[in-house]
Amino acid sequence: MSLQTQLNSFVLRVAEEFNTVKGRTGTLTALTTTDKSSLVAAINELKAAIVTAVMIDDLQVSTTTTYSSNKVVTLLDALKADILGGADPAYDTLLELQQALQNDQSGIAALTSAIDKRVRFDAAQTLTVLEQQQARTNIGAVAATDIGDVATDFVAIFEAALV
Repeated sequence: MSLQTQLNSFVLRVAEEFNTVKGRTGTLTALTTTDKSSLVAAINELKAAIVTAVMIDDLQVSTTTTYSSNKVVTLLDALKADILGGADPAYDTLLELQQALQNDQSGIAALTSAIDKRVRFDAAQTLTVLEQQQARTNIGAVAATDIGDVATDFVAIFEAALV
């Protein structure tokens, strides 16, 4: 089943649910919010409650707290140290890495060969069917034939289903 077919089914199902909800719009008294004047007012009340519930707390991790910018920088510095794995600080720049690679030519040919086999995004590239399939697998992509017609007007489908 193509992505187009799946989206088409989804849009029709959303329209069906929308029609059901549209038929119930007169029962705002069932809302658990204090402001029952409209759905927009109730949503705004919920949004305000969520925004004020977020607190900055660098000491504990939970779904209702977030880190300060200082804590984020500290965590990023720790991650950087983990990635470098205790390497000399001089190797913290691209220039030092370039110089180190130029001084050790033994692995350069293998690296160049591997780079030549990468999937390019900046230029046209001719790949065999197997290479295309492997490239899609590597990046989690699907084939164009699996997507369907990208020009499908889902708004028109939705509006037609609202009848």
